[in-house]
Amino acid sequence: MRCADPRLPESPARLELEDVSAGYKGVRALRHVTMQVAHGARLAIVGPNGSGKSTLFKALAGLLPLSSGSIRIHGAPLGVHRDCVAYVPQREEVDWRFPVTALDVVLMGRYGRRGWLRRLTAEDVAVARRCLERMGMERFGARPIADLSGGQQQRVFLARALAQEPHILLMDEPFNGVDVGTRETILALLDELSGRKVTALVSTHDLKLAATRFQVVALLNRELVAYGSPAEVFTSANLAEVFGGQALFLEGGVVVDQCCPGEATCPAHDGRHQEHQPSDQSPRTAGGPPRP
Repeated sequence: MRCADPRLPESPARLELEDVSAGYKGVRALRHVTMQVAHGARLAIVGPNGSGKSTLFKALAGLLPLSSGSIRIHGAPLGVHRDCVAYVPQREEVDWRFPVTALDVVLMGRYGRRGWLRRLTAEDVAVARRCLERMGMERFGARPIADLSGGQQQRVFLARALAQEPHILLMDEPFNGVDVGTRETILALLDELSGRKVTALVSTHDLKLAATRFQVVALLNRELVAYGSPAEVFTSANLAEVFGGQALFLEGGVVVDQCCPGEATCPAHDGRHQEHQPSDQSPRTAGGPPRP
């Protein structure tokens, strides 16, 4: 069954989670999460390392079975509209040694529309090339994915997600290890997708980014601590519960220091420190698509 038309009414919600729990080898990494995400919402999933963000995304993508609860898309069980969901994993979860080109990676997104047993068409190739162009990577289609920089690899995986023509886009820590140009490209893409009523869920450690560039925030620490607007979620009580004493408060909002990976802030700094990001123009050798 194909994905329903994106011009659906606001009810039922685009994405509904009811008492969702999931984990690995008997350990529950995610516990009793209930929330509804409306059409076209831009949702930031915020929490420290080990808070269940990646587990949540894998469950939403159908890659991890639930130990309890249910997930519904367009009012139907996840399996009915699973092809509506595109998932961009963390770069650490990708085997970059896989011998494929950037165009090959993007074409993988078309199999979600066609099915793995059907031959891709000239139209699929054209769509893949347009998605590479949208991400500023049209010149790199024939380049092995392993030879691209971290930012370029992230753009290719975003192009793959776009090629899937999703209604729901899951992006797990897309801003980690990318240059400023790629960061702005991702934010511009999120703006564009919001205009097209594509629902986007993005995990991040950057509370300041979540507070200023997202409509809705889910604060996660294995359980859903708070869900709502940034002003409703980023209270001193909520952040103290999730991050302990690691969150800095300044007038006008939350300031987050990125000097300590996986933490909201580092007490040794005042929130103005910025982590050095590698240049998108310097290729590196390492590299391929997500592990199955």
